[in-house]
Amino acid sequence: MQNDISLAQWALIDEHRSGAIRAIDLPRIAREDFGLNGVEWVNSLFEVPHQQYLDTLKAQCAMHGVQSLLIMVDYEGDGCCTDRAGRELFSVLHRKWVDIAHYLGCSAIRTNCRGDISQDRQEALSWAAESYHPLLEYASPAGIKILIENHGAFSDDADWMVDLYKQVAHPLFGSYPDWRGPGFGYDHVAYLEKVLPWAGGMSYRNMPTDEETLRMLDICVKGGFVGWYGIESNGREEVQKGIDLLRGHLP
Repeated sequence: MQNDISLAQWALIDEHRSGAIRAIDLPRIAREDFGLNGVEWVNSLFEVPHQQYLDTLKAQCAMHGVQSLLIMVDYEGDGCCTDRAGRELFSVLHRKWVDIAHYLGCSAIRTNCRGDISQDRQEALSWAAESYHPLLEYASPAGIKILIENHGAFSDDADWMVDLYKQVAHPLFGSYPDWRGPGFGYDHVAYLEKVLPWAGGMSYRNMPTDEETLRMLDICVKGGFVGWYGIESNGREEVQKGIDLLRGHLP
């Protein structure tokens, strides 16, 4: 395994929303426009995920020599739902995306685990573990990783997330750090440092300054992360900037 760069579908969200591109265009864009070897899909941007559609996506990846890596899964519930029925539904609804990821040749899906930050931390840990245990059991035969991205509430709390990874203690369970900049109550550098041992990939974004970006890269390199950096920076100019920074500084 070595470091490599992929194109996250969300980086081109404005083009998707305007109708300028479709999911089927992503492998071609990754290869021809950016010279990249991988793509990361977004489930909500799949127009019609039936088998013929998936076959077309696979064919496009093969044609352009691009690897499908991950599906970012949204709108299928929350892994830290306060309601037991909601937790059960979360696990069931994500199974189809495990299957689709496996069919496309991906190694992982990305999930959300926000919860209600006003709830008791330990109780919330129990809820999340209850959601992820059966999903991981389902994903294990296919070897699909189940990753969590820092998307607010408990998932922004690196200490809570580390406790969850340790409590669930499954080799396919891990983090997908979103390189968001600093915000109120959120330290992006400390977050990356703490969850790095469980990272199953990087949701890369250019930091406000190149110096900050290089600091984040240094954390990954010195922390021993080797794998894919999925560029989620918004728009083609920012994507290219990220590619240049990564290629100039990754071993």
